[in-house]
Amino acid sequence: MIKLLLAEDQTMFRGAMATLLGLEPDFEVVVQLGRGDEVLGAAQAFQPDVALLDIEMPGMDGLAAARLVHAKVPATRVMILTTFGRPGYLHSAIAAGVAGFLLKDAPVTELAVAIRKVAAGGQVVDPGLALAALSEGASPLTPRETEILAAARGHDTIADLARQLHLSPGTVRNHLSAAIQKLGARTRAEAVHLAEAKGWLQNPS
Repeated sequence: MIKLLLAEDQTMFRGAMATLLGLEPDFEVVVQLGRGDEVLGAAQAFQPDVALLDIEMPGMDGLAAARLVHAKVPATRVMILTTFGRPGYLHSAIAAGVAGFLLKDAPVTELAVAIRKVAAGGQVVDPGLALAALSEGASPLTPRETEILAAARGHDTIADLARQLHLSPGTVRNHLSAAIQKLGARTRAEAVHLAEAKGWLQNPS
């Protein structure tokens, strides 16, 4: 029997998926969660074979939760199920130790096959997204540029950003300028939009 953890903040979708997966003779959904910051504790308590995580969840995003599970409950294999087919998310998921990455519109039969493959030690990635990720490449932004650009979503001024990040205004301005240039954007807002669209910025928790 393959034990499953299901973390998804949309209650109706989570319930429907749990019901459908429970119809498979070799699956057992042992725990359902609506928050990302509950994933690690549940994985430690229930020791599921496979954890199915959404990316956008309150408390903690699915990629951050995947990193924790991979580090602290290595016997649990992690799969990401998301509506966001962004190449950057796939790069981040692989770096987080995720073994499977599928879009939510995949048929349940395809998902069931993928779960069995991941539980057996394999890896599964949506083929269209894998191709897009290969053609897109990795983010051109440095970790510091990514951090500052992500923080810029919630702050209007350089001074606000500098205070939050404990950096000088000049340093923040220089990193933002570099990020804007690398992305071929005209403004900070456009740079944020482009980076988000490609999945190069983590979701705010």
